[in-house]
Amino acid sequence: MTTNVGTLDRIARVIAGIFLLALAVMGTGEWHYLGWLGIIPLATAAIGYCPSYSILGVSTCATKQ
Repeated sequence: MTTNVGTLDRIARVIAGIFLLALAVMGTGEWHYLGWLGIIPLATAAIGYCPSYSILGVSTCATKQ
């Protein structure tokens, strides 16, 4: 598993994950249980690997020269 999630992408994933989990914990709205999906962006940010990026052939990491 090679890293394919860059620094800015990781920051965005952490922010989105925390926001979604906050919605789940606060229990606002009818769809609050979908907030638990915030675990996914947090996990991909923590390990630096996104399976869907691999399928699509995308990488947001800086290339080493």
